Amino acid sequence: MRHPAVAGQFYPGSAEQLSHQVDGMLHQAAELAVCGAVAPHAGYIYSGQVAAEVYSRLPKAETYVLIGPNHHGLGSPVALSRDTWRTPLGLVETDQKLADALAGGIIDHDETAHQPEHSLEVQIPFLQRRFSEFEILPVCMGLQDMQTAIEVGDEISSAAKKVNRKVVVIASSDFTHYEPQETARKVDTQLLEAVLNMDVKELYNRVYRYDATACGYGPIAATITASAALGAKMGKLLSYATSGDVSGDYSQVVGYGAVVFT
Repeated sequence: MRHPAVAGQFYPGSAEQLSHQVDGMLHQAAELAVCGAVAPHAGYIYSGQVAAEVYSRLPKAETYVLIGPNHHGLGSPVALSRDTWRTPLGLVETDQKLADALAGGIIDHDETAHQPEHSLEVQIPFLQRRFSEFEILPVCMGLQDMQTAIEVGDEISSAAKKVNRKVVVIASSDFTHYEPQETARKVDTQLLEAVLNMDVKELYNRVYRYDATACGYGPIAATITASAALGAKMGKLLSYATSGDVSGDYSQVVGYGAVVFT
């Protein structure tokens, strides 16, 4: 059992309060034929509304593959979890057949990487309030170079096809960290342009060129790769905001983007 690491910190610890907050952010929107997405993972007060733009439009899938960065450096360089995940809203099972199909590749089974990690945990309550009878496959990336990211994306899409699973792949990432608002928006605009063009090589070029501090560029690249293999042709930006838009402090902000690949 993977127990919550950040309930009561990044989001409410009680089921009633969490349901109320998430339901207040989700809204009626046209469902899109989404193969993949990018959603932020800060505290809900800062990034929840941006994340909700993605979750309000996701189609029903059998499995949601969640790919996030490893903020703590624990465990295998690329690690999947097979545990049942608990949130205040209940239990979510992992897709064991999809995990089996990934065995022997670059993605290891390692629960250690997931125990303290918040980037995937904060996505799950949105799925729980939107859908029933779904599974997840959590993947944590400590290694985020381009070759690794492409390999992760290729293996996930191949495994999904092998087991004939309808999946949506979700990259968990914030964008610029702790820069002035003007700088954050400038850099994030450059990164998002490459993301929307589904151009992994150019995304890495711009990460290095702008010394970007987006924490999940590897998961984003893996998701672009998987989404393209699953039929996505283009990215669409649903929302962009910064922590300063909530706090009013624009001196050091974190950027948040909501993207879908269709």
